[in-house]
Amino acid sequence: MKKVVSIALSLGLVCSAGYIAEAKSAAKTYKNCTELNKDYKGGVAESSSAKNKGGKTKYKPYVSKELYTVNKKMDRDNDKIACEK
Repeated sequence: MKKVVSIALSLGLVCSAGYIAEAKSAAKTYKNCTELNKDYKGGVAESSSAKNKGGKTKYKPYVSKELYTVNKKMDRDNDKIACEK
């Protein structure tokens, strides 16, 4: 009986841990740069080593590979920074 209870508890913990990790990893997709810039004034960069092709910007971009990936369509100049300002 103890074995069955411990197995059931273990399975419950494993399932709940997977659900929490999945919920955390969902990055928000924005419709356009205006919406994205409300949350991230400098845009979103894929990595900290991404360089802006357009020259100087007002704000430093937020670095998040996952957020950049789901909003990659808004990186028109393909410099690995979406919606830079």
